[in-house]
Amino acid sequence: MSTGVPHPLLSIAPARLRPTQLSVGKAEVAAKRAEWEKLGRKKRKALLKSHCFPAVLGPGQHVYIVDHHHLGLALLEEGVKNVSVMIQRDFSWLEPAVFWRTMEFNRWAHPYDQHGNRTDYDAMPTSLTDLHDDPYRTLAARVREAGGCAKDATPYAEFLWADFYRRRFKLSRGKVGAGVMQQALLLAHDLEAAYLPGWSGAIG
Repeated sequence: MSTGVPHPLLSIAPARLRPTQLSVGKAEVAAKRAEWEKLGRKKRKALLKSHCFPAVLGPGQHVYIVDHHHLGLALLEEGVKNVSVMIQRDFSWLEPAVFWRTMEFNRWAHPYDQHGNRTDYDAMPTSLTDLHDDPYRTLAARVREAGGCAKDATPYAEFLWADFYRRRFKLSRGKVGAGVMQQALLLAHDLEAAYLPGWSGAIG
């Protein structure tokens, strides 16, 4: 049994990072890739040096990141060779089922698919490239960026917002257009959204 983390800071290839959720907003990933492509060599190096992915060491000594999945996938698709990872806990000695239950208990895992449905732990992807697209996750992020709600430290807050919108309207072809944004921003201030993290109150 191992309970300590002798080497908490690692440099690891993005392809070796394992996700702790099943989906991302692929439009967000594309936006992060576009931002990366605009950076010069020095700024790219500075970004990689300043950013550290929080992670947990799991069974088989695999590294499971617990945040920043969108950036991780973007850097992987951009061909970045290594990123910095901070190991927060060593759970490598746990059986897989116990590992995932422990991760979920600590709110370090989100076993829900791109449709908002609960899944078995066996469905968790083993690579960032296996993450599915959830356009409602993109919508939730854009609503926050537009000031519809406040950024909140609650784990998986934007997935809660995504499910809120998922139950209220359909996205045509999975696209987030101007009309959808207008509707979503109005709903963000509805009293029905008051239970969501970052809700900024009703208008009027």
